[in-house]
Amino acid sequence: MMRAAYFTPETIRSKARAMLDALASLRARHADIVFRPRRAALLVLDMQDYFLRSDSHAFIPSAPGILPNLQLLVAAYSAAARPIVFTRHLNTDADAGMMSRWWRETIRAGSPDSAIASALDASRGIVIAKSQYDAFYKTNLEEFLRGGGVEQVVITGVHTHLCCETTARAAFTRGFEVFFCVDGTATYAEEAHRAALSNLAHGFAVPALCEEVQ
Repeated sequence: MMRAAYFTPETIRSKARAMLDALASLRARHADIVFRPRRAALLVLDMQDYFLRSDSHAFIPSAPGILPNLQLLVAAYSAAARPIVFTRHLNTDADAGMMSRWWRETIRAGSPDSAIASALDASRGIVIAKSQYDAFYKTNLEEFLRGGGVEQVVITGVHTHLCCETTARAAFTRGFEVFFCVDGTATYAEEAHRAALSNLAHGFAVPALCEEVQ
């Protein structure tokens, strides 16, 4: 998959709007699913230095482009005392499973690159370590959300078509209403980003701009 910065500070607003417009008919089918801030939690998935540091081999060129939107969301949810969950993808030999076979390496807890990017204030929420694409898999995420009366989740972070899409699907199957941020998620290539949005809008999530779910 060819990597490209399809989101930049200069292009993200217009490009994300065009992506959302392309999904208008799918989104209109679920106009009855209305964002309810007091019942919503913000999920910020895997915004770690491993993916955001430009000299990392796993760098996502569009990830820096979504950072300002995520900062605004984190600030808004924090100010309103609404739940925020940051995830860190971490693996050991015991829990990596197919991750290590597929990618031939894993992110270890002791690596500096495993930290959440300093541009995001993770102290404003809770941090959950996960070992697979699905943030619900063998974590206390669902317990935390249910305990806080959460009925809707807002998905942001990386990668759009891997951890973000998988977690959105898992949230849907657990009965949460899912809002998926078009301009708050990023992956290596625009075609993968658009494909994930199309899949999710068809069967699992309401695509939205970050400004719509603050």
